[in-house]
Amino acid sequence: MPTRILPAVGDADAVRSITTLLSQLPDAEPVAPVTDSTQLVDTLARLAAESVDELPEVVVVHERIGPVPALELIREVALRFPAVGVILVTSDASPGLFQAAMDYGARGLVALPLGYEELASRVQAVAQWSVGVRRHLGSGGDVFTGAGGTVVTVSGAKGGVGTTLTAVQLALAAQASGRATALVDMDLQAGDIASYLDVQFRRSVVDLAAINDISPRVLADAVFRHDTGLALLLAPGEGERGEEVTDRAARQIVSALRSRYEVVVIDCGAQLGGAGAAAVEMADTALLVTTPDVIAVRGAKRAVRMWDRLQIRKAEETTVVVNRHTRATEIQPPLVRRITGTAVAATTVPAGFKELQGAVDSGRIHELDGRSTVKQALWALAGELGLAKAAGNDRRGGRFRSDRGSAGLRRRKDGGG
Repeated sequence: MPTRILPAVGDADAVRSITTLLSQLPDAEPVAPVTDSTQLVDTLARLAAESVDELPEVVVVHERIGPVPALELIREVALRFPAVGVILVTSDASPGLFQAAMDYGARGLVALPLGYEELASRVQAVAQWSVGVRRHLGSGGDVFTGAGGTVVTVSGAKGGVGTTLTAVQLALAAQASGRATALVDMDLQAGDIASYLDVQFRRSVVDLAAINDISPRVLADAVFRHDTGLALLLAPGEGERGEEVTDRAARQIVSALRSRYEVVVIDCGAQLGGAGAAAVEMADTALLVTTPDVIAVRGAKRAVRMWDRLQIRKAEETTVVVNRHTRATEIQPPLVRRITGTAVAATTVPAGFKELQGAVDSGRIHELDGRSTVKQALWALAGELGLAKAAGNDRRGGRFRSDRGSAGLRRRKDGGG
């Protein structure tokens, strides 16, 4: 089978030299080159909408592509189209750039000026990798083979504001709507998802930390399949082992999950580490949970400013969720919006300590009564985020139907949240 190769080259002279060499490679089928980053992403999205099999096995990105810088473009392609192998063509073949390219998701690097042997060797290796990924993706009945699932992170303004409950219920709502959903505990030192869902487990996110190429089979071995259908990737039982999950490992783990599941919900907790920061940066939607009190809202403001200083995420790309809301409190969502500079979810979550206590204490939060006002609000929030859509939210189970026409709240290119 010929290898389809899509060059992304902005320089006219480079286009000629690259396409000439590619056409000489054995079993190569170069397709018409694209000349900028927008054209590349649009082309891949159009092909992916037809079928993952329509995507080229290899994309060759020239260092002078624009307007999006080459490394940023590679990251976007790797995240949205995980079955496509990307090769960076660059005049800088230093170890530092090589490492950066790998971190951003490239499968290889070829130095300028181009040589036939080096290019042929790298294209062959990347094409074999791409074919292998597609074979694995097609081997499981529950595999999502779209252009990339929706990633939602849930972080807390401080401890105890309801971050884990929010993450669990959002994931349950997405799963109930018919979407293959993974729930990840990235609160690596103090994660409680296993306790909330009464799960005894052996494997955790740490088991993936040292793996450079996470195949669907390896990923499947690490997740725990819950009775609800959720795929759980849990925090380690020994909190000190959380340090093994670096930001680079987190990027690889999130990318692997995005390629396999339609919805990925990540509980990042209230303490920001490298892994959580990487997840927030990669997320399509980043939620920050707060309660309507001065201490929590100040914590939300600090978190937003820190994310901005560290260039993790801009305030306008973050959505605050107000938990334990009452009409009597002085701090209402419009004030939270002004203080934090973020978007605020239209859905607020009411205080419901009594209705939650039994389910939380028994570790059966997934069996929370459908009449619970907290559950109804959180499932409505899932609908607002495009993760699920209500179909006559009944009083017994709060069932949802899938709305596969919704694209979810993807991070907008114009900076909106």
